[in-house]
Amino acid sequence: MHGTGERVERMERTEVGAEGDGPSSRRTMTTFSAADEEKQRGVRRMKLTALALLLFVAVVYVLAKWASNSGAGPWAGYVAAAAEAGMVGAMADWFAVTALFRHPLGLPIPHTAIIPTKKDQLGVSLGEFVGENFLSEEVVRQRLRAVGIGSRLGAWLAVPDHADRVTAELSAALRGALTVLRDSDVQAVVGEAITRRADAQEIAPGIGKMLEKIVADGGHKRVVDLIVTRAHDWLVLHDEQVMDAVEGGAPGWTPRFVDKRIGERVYKELLRFVTEMRDMPSHPARGALDRFLGDFAADLQSDTDTRARVERLKGEVLGRGEVQDLIASAWTSVRSMIVSAAEDERSELRLRVRASLLSLGARMAVEPKLQEKVDGWVEGAAVYVVTTYRKEITSLITDTVASWDAEHTTRKIEANIGRDLQFIRINGTVVGSLAGLLIYTVSRLVGV
Repeated sequence: MHGTGERVERMERTEVGAEGDGPSSRRTMTTFSAADEEKQRGVRRMKLTALALLLFVAVVYVLAKWASNSGAGPWAGYVAAAAEAGMVGAMADWFAVTALFRHPLGLPIPHTAIIPTKKDQLGVSLGEFVGENFLSEEVVRQRLRAVGIGSRLGAWLAVPDHADRVTAELSAALRGALTVLRDSDVQAVVGEAITRRADAQEIAPGIGKMLEKIVADGGHKRVVDLIVTRAHDWLVLHDEQVMDAVEGGAPGWTPRFVDKRIGERVYKELLRFVTEMRDMPSHPARGALDRFLGDFAADLQSDTDTRARVERLKGEVLGRGEVQDLIASAWTSVRSMIVSAAEDERSELRLRVRASLLSLGARMAVEPKLQEKVDGWVEGAAVYVVTTYRKEITSLITDTVASWDAEHTTRKIEANIGRDLQFIRINGTVVGSLAGLLIYTVSRLVGV
């Protein structure tokens, strides 16, 4: 066991050539595990079996020849012929099997030790074989179409537990992505995107159309009602401030009582005007406001000067630091809201995602058109990956095989398939004996 452990340890080491020698000088020993050791012991047992059979037919041949020379009868010739052919078959198959892994008897015979000498070529051939027969567009599409991913995925998603699992995984991925992103970077991108989009698009015509629609539908009247109501309430509460303001604006040469009377008069007229405007939907001032808003909406859409002034105002507003800070800080609020929703299992976001997954799964399970669409997406993605990265995928095979150490690769392959190959030797012995017996019998029958 100690010796076995040392061998395994030696085989797990990596032989590295001198730096700068290139990829061909770098060889990685394949791991020779305990299971491989057990398989190798099985190979040795089968080798002994095949060798014992060869020795057996050799002994039979010697005894048969001795018996034939001693006048034992015609049967000895048949046995000797069969044994002789069995030895030839056994040795021929021994040579063939051995030539796969090493030079027979250590002799550098051409076309022997095929695996260690042709390892890199075998890796290239294997990579090409995989690329042509497993990574072609036609093969990928046929295999994926036979699987029926759309219907299977739909049936899987239609199960509530599976939808919960997918929802949880999506939530975790979303939280992870938002955590990795730097707020400053995202804020800069969002701010730049909003500013660039606003600069690129003229807003006056859109505002004009929206205002025109609001005025036509009477949607502004509620705003007017709110304003005049609040103005009336403010005037009622601040009568003295209004009168003081009027008095303060009067000339210095007018008497004080006159200023006071004027202030009271102005306040009463202003309160009367606001009260009438509040209580009379058909007040002339309301009609004037409607006409003003209608004209302004038309100017926003067609008047060049008005549209230019709106664009200048837009640029001034977007250029202010407070606005840029507001745009940038919006990301923080959005991110916090999304993270909280993703963490809460009962949040509206997760409930809607779960419901959408269940609905999608139910539809995919029964709707052939949707299944075909999903299958087409999957096939397209797989074909793109295969056709785009086929060379990289096959090079993984060839480079991996090329990095293996030839000696230990040979031992590992022999340990895994050598036992079956020894049956070739056994079969060669048996078939050779039968063939030799048949040939000898036919020769005797025809008198050769």
